[in-house]
Amino acid sequence: MSSKVDTAVTPVASADVAGGAAAAVHDLSILGMFMQADFVVKAVMISLLLASFWSWAIMCDKYVRFKAIRMSTNRFEKDFWSSGAIDKFYEKVKKRATHPLAVIFTAGMEEWYRSRQEGSAAIHPGLRIGVRERVSQVMQITRNRELDKLEHNLGFLATVGSSAPFIGLFGTVWGIMNSFTSIAASKNTTLAVVAPGIAEALLATAIGLFAAIPAVIGYNKFSGELDRLTGKLEDFSTEFNTLLSRQLDTEK
Repeated sequence: MSSKVDTAVTPVASADVAGGAAAAVHDLSILGMFMQADFVVKAVMISLLLASFWSWAIMCDKYVRFKAIRMSTNRFEKDFWSSGAIDKFYEKVKKRATHPLAVIFTAGMEEWYRSRQEGSAAIHPGLRIGVRERVSQVMQITRNRELDKLEHNLGFLATVGSSAPFIGLFGTVWGIMNSFTSIAASKNTTLAVVAPGIAEALLATAIGLFAAIPAVIGYNKFSGELDRLTGKLEDFSTEFNTLLSRQLDTEK
C-alpha cells in the first residue's frame, strides 16, 4: 500500500523540483534580466540608457544656463533703464557682455558708432532711416545668433521624447518573439519558463519610457523658457531702436 502512494507522489514532486530549478536559473533583478536578454534587446537597452544620460546632461546644462541668463537679463534691464547716459553704460558693459541682452545691446551700439563716425546722419538727414534700419538689422541678426546657441541640443530632447518609447517597444517585441520561439522549441508552457523571457523584453519598454518622459518634460520646459527670452529680447531691441531713433531725430 505504501509503495503505491510513493509512486503516485513522486512524479508531482519531480515536476515541482524541475519547475523550481527552471525558475532558479533566471535572475529577475534588473541587472540579471539585462544580462540574460538577447543581443538585440541589450543593444536597445544600452542605446536608450545612453540617450537618457545625454538627455539629463543637456537638461542640467540648460537649467544652469537659463537660470544665469534670467538673472543677468533682469539685472541688465534694471541697470540700463536707470542709467543716465547710454554711452557711459556701453563703456561699462561692452567688455563683459556675456548674456544675450548685453550682446544685442553691444552690437547695436557698435553699429550706431560706426554710423556716427561716417557722419551720414549729421550730413545727410535723409539717410537717418538707413541708420535706423542698419542698427535694427544688426540687432536682429545678433538676437537670432544668440537664440540659436540657446536652442542647440533641444532638438535632441524632442527626438528622444518622441522616439524612445518606440525603440523600447521594438526591443520588447523582439524579446517576446525570442521567448515564444524558445517556448515552442522546449514544448514547455509553464509560467516559470514563460515569465522570465517576457519580463526581460518588457524591461526594454520600461527603459524607453524612463528615457522619454524626462526628455519630453525638459523639452517643454526649456522651449517655454526660450520663447519667453525671445519675447524679452525682441521687446528690448524694439525699445532700444526707438531710443536711438529719437536721439537721431533730435540731432541737426
